[in-house]
Amino acid sequence: MEVAKSEMPKYVCHKTVHALKIEAVEANPDGTCYITSECTGFARVEVSREYIDKHAPESGGYYVVYKDGHKSYSPADAFEDGYTFIVPPPAMAAGAVARLSGLYA
Repeated sequence: MEVAKSEMPKYVCHKTVHALKIEAVEANPDGTCYITSECTGFARVEVSREYIDKHAPESGGYYVVYKDGHKSYSPADAFEDGYTFIVPPPAMAAGAVARLSGLYA
């Protein structure tokens, strides 16, 4: 086995995504699963049991939807370190906008 002699190449993210900060994750015995956002004005999002099993989303993390429709999960630290808040949705409470904007100042 060859040992790496230098650091691996680095990459910077340049994607634009839609994301909701997760308040709660609900996985029901009947197989229905929902993610509730901390942002007011958004209905809870129904996700598949496979999504829950694959991503293990947690409160405080982010439900992420990419341009091609791919849905993923990102822990808060990784998401907040890698993405910059662009525009708040109209229904977002002023306090939430100030809190999120402060994360990226």
